[in-house]
Amino acid sequence: MSEAEIPQRPRRALWTLVVWAVVYALDQITKVLAVANLEPATAEPFLGDFLQFYLIRNPGAAFSLATGATWIFTVLAAVVVVVVVRMSRKLRSLPWALAFGFLLAGATGNLTDRLLREPGFARGHVVDFLMLPNWPIFNVADSSICVAAVFIAVLALRGVGLDGVRERDRAVARSEADGA
Repeated sequence: MSEAEIPQRPRRALWTLVVWAVVYALDQITKVLAVANLEPATAEPFLGDFLQFYLIRNPGAAFSLATGATWIFTVLAAVVVVVVVRMSRKLRSLPWALAFGFLLAGATGNLTDRLLREPGFARGHVVDFLMLPNWPIFNVADSSICVAAVFIAVLALRGVGLDGVRERDRAVARSEADGA
């Protein structure tokens, strides 16, 4: 089987869009509910001490790093969104489409906060409200980015390309074509 004979898989960009829409909506709805119903910096148990609601507004990145550089995270999130959207149009792998959907939802969820929340456009603070023991306070968008990172790491370690073909299968096809 030559590389040209590796079957083409259908495009999977729709799955990226579906995951993005569901997770983005969940992120935005939970942030609205958190702001409307939680007192800032007051722990409210949800699952005992394991998971608590604790509302903060984070001007920085993960773990509240670089709190004075909010505009940098705004620009980076916008770049991630553009790159993911462009790459998604060519996807033929369902797992990659899901990974991109989670990444896009996380990036746009927090980008929305940075663009539209106080203290102002492109400097807004991200709403975080989920607290686990010994872990920084986070939100659904942050969780989505972590899920995407796990998907991407697993796919990369398994050698799965954006077209859904494993690198070893592509190498076999190349060697067969060279030997023919």
